[in-house]
Amino acid sequence: MKSEPEAYSIDDLKRDGVEPWDGIRNYSARIHLRDGMEIGDKAFFYHSNAKPIAVVGTMEIVSEYKPDPTQFDPDAKYFDPKSSESDPRWGLRDVKFIQKFENSVTRDMLKAESSLSEMILFKMGRLSITPVTEAEWKKIHELAGAELK
Repeated sequence: MKSEPEAYSIDDLKRDGVEPWDGIRNYSARIHLRDGMEIGDKAFFYHSNAKPIAVVGTMEIVSEYKPDPTQFDPDAKYFDPKSSESDPRWGLRDVKFIQKFENSVTRDMLKAESSLSEMILFKMGRLSITPVTEAEWKKIHELAGAELK
């Protein structure tokens, strides 16, 4: 799950503890968020549009999929005038901080690792949410020198 660090960073999540993962406005990413996750699943926190672009830590999914309130707020960055409270288009899940990696795993490191060449991250373009396999999860922790939590 990616976020631009100037918008919301791993340090922000560490400070806040639990936060709604809002603002998803891509249908493929919405499907992963809605149908591909369950409470208790773990996710990587990926800093995008950063120097360097990198996996910087982990978090846990701690809520069911629910409507994203920013879609209804005309003053919000993620307002969607075609969405209604009776038929919401967009949702979110709450996430909880688990750990910040001491050693971030850069996008270049991910691309250089042959065992990660089939990651959906590299196949589906600029999606903000993509699934990872158990083997990918373990390898990225290994590259970060981080404990599996």
